[in-house]
Amino acid sequence: MALQFTSSHLEDSLSLFRYYKKLAEDAMAQVTDGELTVTLDGEMNSIALIVKHMAGNMRSRWTDFLTTDGEKPLRQRDSEFVEPPATRAELMQLWEEGWDCVWRALGPLSEIDLVRTVTIRGENHSVMQAINRQLAHYPYHVGQIVMLAKHFRGEQWKSLSVPRNRSAEFNQKDSSEKSVGEFRLGQLAK
Repeated sequence: MALQFTSSHLEDSLSLFRYYKKLAEDAMAQVTDGELTVTLDGEMNSIALIVKHMAGNMRSRWTDFLTTDGEKPLRQRDSEFVEPPATRAELMQLWEEGWDCVWRALGPLSEIDLVRTVTIRGENHSVMQAINRQLAHYPYHVGQIVMLAKHFRGEQWKSLSVPRNRSAEFNQKDSSEKSVGEFRLGQLAK
């Protein structure tokens, strides 16, 4: 399926959120349970802590999205960077719960809602700005997850994009056959 472009900011945003969610999941699937909690140095976060932070952010930003500040009073952001979930199952449950907040908040919106005002940390944003803010934030952390997973796998890493030294081969494929990992580019539009 070829990449389909829409004129809907919401549809495109949801497609990008789904893409980056899957990218992180495909990276996490390549690491061992133990590697989920490994940090490379004292200033870095493990994959599990990055996921815990993202899930906390998602709960805060997207719960009651249109009616309450995106930084909820009960959120303890600093605690998101300590004590990772004990198991992969707990980590993935936290991950799915976070993303569920995204889908529940954005699913019912229409393009008209994009100009509505929401607050994050007391600052006014249009709904479109709030979505764009998270479309910058989540891929930033997904990139960290991918980098850590790639580091842990080394030469056993299965590329999630165009494999190294295979760009020409990738570019020659019919656009309907091109994929990024197991995720077909055309699925972005779904």
